[in-house]
Amino acid sequence: MKFTTLSVNGCYLVEPETLHDERGFFARTFCSDEFSAHGLNPGLVQCSVSYNKHRGTLRGMHYQKPPHEEEKLVRCTAGAIFDVILDLRRLSDSYLHWASIELSAENHKAVYIPAGCAHGFLTLKDGSEIFYQMSESYNPESATGVRWNDPAFNIEWPDASVIISDRDKNFELWDDTT
Repeated sequence: MKFTTLSVNGCYLVEPETLHDERGFFARTFCSDEFSAHGLNPGLVQCSVSYNKHRGTLRGMHYQKPPHEEEKLVRCTAGAIFDVILDLRRLSDSYLHWASIELSAENHKAVYIPAGCAHGFLTLKDGSEIFYQMSESYNPESATGVRWNDPAFNIEWPDASVIISDRDKNFELWDDTT
């Protein structure tokens, strides 16, 4: 696997190294030894899938508050998404910065998201499916988010017309004092 650092501290693009033959290809998408060697948490305890019928569906920006912060490994298994990671860690050099990457079934890329970062995505194709691996189990009391279009972050989404849940649409604007 190839690990490439992104502009958010601790965030990595993870690309499989494919072995091709007449049948197609084979690639590892996760290896706890390689994740550990890069200083990443290999302890992924929960997997989830998000299926999105329509292009322009936006989910995010989600994270879990302490003590249930989670690392995530996110991959698009069908369709394509514009994936966004937002650093909410006050002591991080990349605090309030965001990074984006296109993940698709065709490019087989994944993104590793460190604890303390919010995550969201916009579907670029109908029928997009996203596979998540997380280091913590879902905890409803810790689940929260920030507004996807908050001017404090100035995230440059590729399309302004989106399908979004009421919950995601109505997250509070970021308050840097809390």
